[in-house]
Amino acid sequence: MSLQDKTVAITGASGGIGEATARLLARRGAAVVLSARRAERVDAIARDIREEGGRAVSCAVDVTEAEDLQRLVSTAVDAYGRLDVLVNNAGIAPISPLADLDTEGWSAMIDVNLRGMLNGVAAALPVFREQGSGHLVSIVSVAGLSVSPSMAVYAATKNAVRTVHEGLRAESTDGVVRTTAISPGYVRTDLADSMADPHFRERTRRNMDAMGIPPAAVARAVAFTIEQPGDVEIGEINVRPTVQG
Repeated sequence: MSLQDKTVAITGASGGIGEATARLLARRGAAVVLSARRAERVDAIARDIREEGGRAVSCAVDVTEAEDLQRLVSTAVDAYGRLDVLVNNAGIAPISPLADLDTEGWSAMIDVNLRGMLNGVAAALPVFREQGSGHLVSIVSVAGLSVSPSMAVYAATKNAVRTVHEGLRAESTDGVVRTTAISPGYVRTDLADSMADPHFRERTRRNMDAMGIPPAAVARAVAFTIEQPGDVEIGEINVRPTVQG
């Protein structure tokens, strides 16, 4: 399928799901704007996409900074004239039992996973409204569907994103803004790198190695939602390994 008329901005695009999504959408014809804190990495990926014949630009973005999200949206509009989709993918998971009282980790997850998404909404929504169309896609997590020990705050941030999505959907029945929450299970990414506790970090890596699906599987789900006609909204998709309980 072709996404030739779509401009898509992606946060957390320096690797994993974000990178896979940018590459897939570009191959299907979309113009992509890659962003992450690792500027050199997203610059290299964008350059690689262009060398393969795709359309891509990049910019350094820390999603906890509202101004950075405004700059991401402006970069898309300046480069391609519009912004059709914002893929809110940036996320961290410094998980630990609540009894560990890792208040710094809790705050970091709230800032990146929730406030980062809200910063994206604040930046993109005016553009979507002015254009008369737009699509917010957020990478959430199945962790919010069944809360495991050590993942309470992480799951809470992901469920908060689900709640914001549903609120935005309810406020957008004029058909201008579509919302999609995509919840992956174990995916082979570097998410475990954000886990300070070595026990949880290694356990997560083992599970990813044993059962994780490739990031491209989630990228295909993103593409599927974007490719739907304007009168169709895919509200939520769960993408798990078939062997995950």
